[in-house]
Amino acid sequence: MRVLVIEDEDVMAEAVALGLRRAGYAADIAVDGGRALELAGLNPYDVVLLDRDLPVLHGDEVCRRLVASGYPARILMLTAAGALDDKVGGLHLGADDYLTKPFAFLELLARVDALGRRTVRATGPVLRFAGLEIDTARREVRRSGKPVPLTLTLKEYGVLVELVRADGAPVSAEELLARVWDENADPFTNAVRVTMVGLRNKLGDPPLVRTERGVGYRVVG
Repeated sequence: MRVLVIEDEDVMAEAVALGLRRAGYAADIAVDGGRALELAGLNPYDVVLLDRDLPVLHGDEVCRRLVASGYPARILMLTAAGALDDKVGGLHLGADDYLTKPFAFLELLARVDALGRRTVRATGPVLRFAGLEIDTARREVRRSGKPVPLTLTLKEYGVLVELVRADGAPVSAEELLARVWDENADPFTNAVRVTMVGLRNKLGDPPLVRTERGVGYRVVG
């Protein structure tokens, strides 16, 4: 899952993005409203963390434009303005959730995960397909009811989640790179292929992930 952190305080932005990456999310940073809309136009974010008091373009206007354009990402306003009127105003602009600073990072992660599950279609915290079961809240993976014996890396886990969410449809390497890595990823890298090798080895036999030459990868039953 890919998250856009829109925050003009560098220390806060880097801390939030680092925490998200350590939790397995791909995270990009925009330090002003103009840059935020530019990145949103280039990348398929699942969740947007939006500060309201932004330079160049106010956070309220960023929210308004994203919602008006039909942008699919869920918006979590993350701001120091915690009065009831502020919260109600943010939700009326189209935000999906509102969290005031200071906040507990575990709560932020829980809200990001909940919003991410609502981006494309409603899903529960447990994903199931082809004998795989992924508890996204606990980040636990089972195959045929048994825990996967080897620990997945953050990227392997992220790739597997995207493949399972596709319900057997192929997912291209480009799509995986966009959704699991961040804007610093080299579009010509072989990171997806290398990650897929490790993922297949850890999932065991019979193989669950099939390569569709020229199309991408998919989970098979």
